[in-house]
Amino acid sequence: MQRTTTPARWAFRAVVSAHLVAIAGQPVFAGVYLTGDFDSLRWHALGADLTSSLGYLQLIVAIVVWVRLRRSWPFLGTVAVAAAETVQYFAGLDGALWLHVPLGVITIAALVVQFVAVWRGPLARREARDA
Repeated sequence: MQRTTTPARWAFRAVVSAHLVAIAGQPVFAGVYLTGDFDSLRWHALGADLTSSLGYLQLIVAIVVWVRLRRSWPFLGTVAVAAAETVQYFAGLDGALWLHVPLGVITIAALVVQFVAVWRGPLARREARDA
């Protein structure tokens, strides 16, 4: 089994890291908005667009990791995060804060877990099993 980190793995690490940085800013912008700085709602909306876009980019890279390295967990975890972000995005647009806020907390926690998992060690290619 290969013990080095492949380019696909580095790409996945990079996009998960960027995604985490983007999503971490979202509660900050929301909090500043709640203190009365109404311009922060615009920053929160722009951050939501960026975060969602990074989530979909992460999904594409996770597919590459699955195909190239034969590892499905990055894809499955990313599908869950991207789905939660999509629901959260539209809940925020609709003003459904009862769903938007707790789902945001869950999504950030899931992305932190994913970040730790991808940086923990190299992801080696899984060899095909003999039939």
